[in-house]
Amino acid sequence: MAHPPSFNLRFPDWIGGPFVDWKAKVDLFEQFRREHEFDIGTIAGVAAKFGVHRRVVRRAIASCRSNIKMAPLCQIEMTLPGFWGPGRRVMAVLSMSKQEFNRLDVLLRVQSGRLRVEDACSLIGLRRCQVFRLLRGLKQEGATSLLSKRRGKPSNHRLPADIRTLALSIVGERYADFGPTLAAEKLAEAHGCNVSRETLRGWMIAAGLWVDRRHRLPSPHQPRRRRDCLGELVRIDGSEHAWFEARGEACTLLAYVDDATSRLMQLRFVASESTFDYFRTTRGYLEAHGKPVAFYSDKHNIFRVNAKNAVGGDGITQFGRALLELNIDIICANSPQAKGRIERAFGTLQDRMVKELRLAGISTIAAANAWLPGFTQAYNARFGREPTNAKDLHRPLTAADDLDEILAWRETRTVTHNLTLSYDRMMLLLEPTPFARGLARKKVEVVNYPDGRFAVQFEGTSLPFRVFDKIQTVTQGAIVENKRLGAALALVKEQQASYPPNRRRYDTARQRPPNNLEAPGMPTKSRPRPMAVTPPSV
Repeated sequence: MAHPPSFNLRFPDWIGGPFVDWKAKVDLFEQFRREHEFDIGTIAGVAAKFGVHRRVVRRAIASCRSNIKMAPLCQIEMTLPGFWGPGRRVMAVLSMSKQEFNRLDVLLRVQSGRLRVEDACSLIGLRRCQVFRLLRGLKQEGATSLLSKRRGKPSNHRLPADIRTLALSIVGERYADFGPTLAAEKLAEAHGCNVSRETLRGWMIAAGLWVDRRHRLPSPHQPRRRRDCLGELVRIDGSEHAWFEARGEACTLLAYVDDATSRLMQLRFVASESTFDYFRTTRGYLEAHGKPVAFYSDKHNIFRVNAKNAVGGDGITQFGRALLELNIDIICANSPQAKGRIERAFGTLQDRMVKELRLAGISTIAAANAWLPGFTQAYNARFGREPTNAKDLHRPLTAADDLDEILAWRETRTVTHNLTLSYDRMMLLLEPTPFARGLARKKVEVVNYPDGRFAVQFEGTSLPFRVFDKIQTVTQGAIVENKRLGAALALVKEQQASYPPNRRRYDTARQRPPNNLEAPGMPTKSRPRPMAVTPPSV
């Protein structure tokens, strides 16, 4: 004898004990849902309602906690029509949307008499006749009557199959390596086939012409083969770290590591990464080893102009200009993984060097720089390796390589008719010599040396000048890079400490005495008045 289909929610069968029927299970599920979603009800109340021990309710909550929040598609076990008997029931799993599952929930409560039809209409947003229609279908066909009849069928608004075949054939023949966005643009421009990019994306994924981003394999960062010769490629970078631990301020270590041998070619402790510090470190490297073929760095603005629409300049940094004059190339890595050797070297240094500095009792940058040569020699003996080719590609410095003039900050300025020029919020006055008078409206170079010297030059000739005005303050809202923030804050603190007391905030000289007993006659207008204290009533 055939029976109408029945259904069962994915709920543990042991909840409430073997004597709890299906209606009680649904009621228990509703109580759990109200308790966990709206914080209504207690475990003791649920246990008392169903006449079970509180332990059973706790076990039910622990096992059903992941099933209380329903997914957009919820699964329901359904017994298909068939013959009742041992081993003759066929179980199927149907998927329901959240709206369909909510309707099923409401209709079940209406069937069990725990919810009125009027309340069900307001909950699911349907009229009475529609609710009764759903109840009849639920009684006759079960939960399948609530499923959408359009599920699994093609959309009525889909494009014809001929357009899909045409678009995929064109993309496969001419634009096989194009992405969906560019392919959709080319189809509309060159072939008059207007297909949205998302529709074309789905077609290309189904046809195997495109791989979704979620299913792409991650890009491997395979190790690059080392250079063959010493001095062929030298990696440069800086690492900000608490090198002195709590004994001193955090600072930055500039490192020059040879790619072929992994040797530390030059080390220097500095306050922060800056062009002048790289000038000083590079000079020490060149004087010790000579000129390498190329330096390999990151995309720091010391080595590369990162502004897309930079106004002025020749598209090269001061450090890049100095290397160009020395005939040394500068290559910028596209990712941190590309310069992994120097990053791993910094990992080793942050472990070993910190402990060596602690054992040596060093806590200042000057003492650490004087200690570095011995550590560098021991490190290279431990971690250095021999190059594949014994040839050294370092080139010696020549007489034309004037490091004092090359490794300096140079900027071009125009001389006014009054023989003045502006530089770094300063006005420089050129001495009115006969040579300087002929430089009106001409370009001169302002040279700032790493050792603190300052010069104004025209075609290599220094011009006498004097500073007319100089503002020795930090501009409000100045843009400071992240790697130079510590040095900038130290400069601001030093400048604020040099202000007179009347310009310092919270200085004791600016504070007035608390009352006139300590300083009679002092104005009290800006002082807050003490609040009146009402004596307690007896």
